[in-house]
Amino acid sequence: MFDRVKNYIVDSEFRLTLYIDMVHIMNYTKIISLEETRIVIRSLTKKVTITGDHLHLNRLLDEEILIKGNIINIGVENV
Repeated sequence: MFDRVKNYIVDSEFRLTLYIDMVHIMNYTKIISLEETRIVIRSLTKKVTITGDHLHLNRLLDEEILIKGNIINIGVENV
């Protein structure tokens, strides 16, 4: 039972949540590229490329960010 509680509290799974004008990413490892029209994020198993206009990010926690702007496309690759 302790392991189940620990896994719930220490959530290390990569997550991407898409909203109308935002993308919330949890448990990423690195920001590869940060431009106004393209942001590339890396996790242990995925590479996410977000393209759009007026993109900017807010860092919420160490491994959690919120990307805002006019999002046109999101690409996810296994690495």
